[in-house]
Amino acid sequence: MTITLTWLFAYLLGSIPFGVLLARMRRVDLRQHGSGNIGATNVARTLGKTAGVLTLLGDCGKGYLAGWVAGKVLTDEWAIGGAALMAFLGHVFPVFLKFRGGKGVATGLGIFLYLMPVAALSAMGLFIAVMIITRYVSLSSVLASVSIPWFGWLFEAPAPYLYVGAIAGVISIARHWDNFQRLLQGTEDKFK
Repeated sequence: MTITLTWLFAYLLGSIPFGVLLARMRRVDLRQHGSGNIGATNVARTLGKTAGVLTLLGDCGKGYLAGWVAGKVLTDEWAIGGAALMAFLGHVFPVFLKFRGGKGVATGLGIFLYLMPVAALSAMGLFIAVMIITRYVSLSSVLASVSIPWFGWLFEAPAPYLYVGAIAGVISIARHWDNFQRLLQGTEDKFK
């Protein structure tokens, strides 16, 4: 019962759409502007960089909080990893937005900052490097996401957390499919 309740809490926490809430405060339907995504990049492009940073912190924070609570309540690493994954899925498939959410990158970062901090910081370094070179948020995000389980393996993180990282990485690739198409066509927007 404790595992079930913790997973449900993590999912509902992950489902909180910070970008959408910030946009609604300004009477803007975020899904009708820019890329239509609810994440920090579209918020920054639509509402400004301050709102983008707040969205990033909110999405990252809810991922970290879900992992932290699971770590305090649960003892089994598989159960803790499952709770973290539920928070990630909550962001990607939020009950509050009819299961149409974001791409999960910031929430995933928060989760892995708790589960595998060294791996998460390494992935952040990769994100920054790719971003500086290419200016493509989507490419930077996907490469950082898929690198998490590899960095986790390199730094000997527990197996359950590596599996969560691998699942999140696959979902990240799928969620960025449209971005890949635009990258191939040369029409993907660069971050300014």
